[in-house]
Amino acid sequence: MLFGSDNGVVFWQAADGTGSPEALTENAPTTPQFPYAVSPDGSRVILREGSGSYDLVVLLLGNDRRTEPLIRTPFTELNAEISPAGRWLAYESNESGQREVYVRPFPNVSAVRWQVSGNGGTRPLWSRNGRELFYMTTAGAEATLMSVPIQPGATWSAGTPTKLFSGRFFFTETGIGEGRTYDVSPDGRRFLMIKEAGGSDQPAISTSLIVVQNWFTELQQRVPVK
Repeated sequence: MLFGSDNGVVFWQAADGTGSPEALTENAPTTPQFPYAVSPDGSRVILREGSGSYDLVVLLLGNDRRTEPLIRTPFTELNAEISPAGRWLAYESNESGQREVYVRPFPNVSAVRWQVSGNGGTRPLWSRNGRELFYMTTAGAEATLMSVPIQPGATWSAGTPTKLFSGRFFFTETGIGEGRTYDVSPDGRRFLMIKEAGGSDQPAISTSLIVVQNWFTELQQRVPVK
């Protein structure tokens, strides 16, 4: 697994938590970096680089480990995600004056660029089969999840964005706490969101705590050992 530190260093560690974290970037970077996505073949990591205004760079994980510029513009690029087949890179940029979701071919990102969202968009996410691209739009305290159908193939072909649902889900409007705060299940039918507490559709929060003592003795009585 990959993670970033407060001082802008990128680390990786075994997903089961064993072993010690290993720094993938400089221990005292002049420009802070933060990881976004790993290519399907595990050879590249997309990083956010900068402070205040951000660009995207690629970290090569071969024997000659190094970073190279990926998308560097006068604008801010954030929240990059590589498609499951490794063919496309989705990200957000404020180049139009507001945040929108764009897609470029990967790794040849300079070839062409397509705008996916139509009226604002942040935090893109690919479905596991690559046939949908999700993103969020925000208005006030509410967030709306959008879906764009993607036609698989060697050329880019996307349909019209449609609304899936809205709610008071957790997101950050500005600042470096920009990371994606939702995910989709492998079958594409369920979403994991962070929802504000205390909504009208949520059960009341309990103010009591129940402590059960000698529960193992009770368990033996209820389920005798054969």
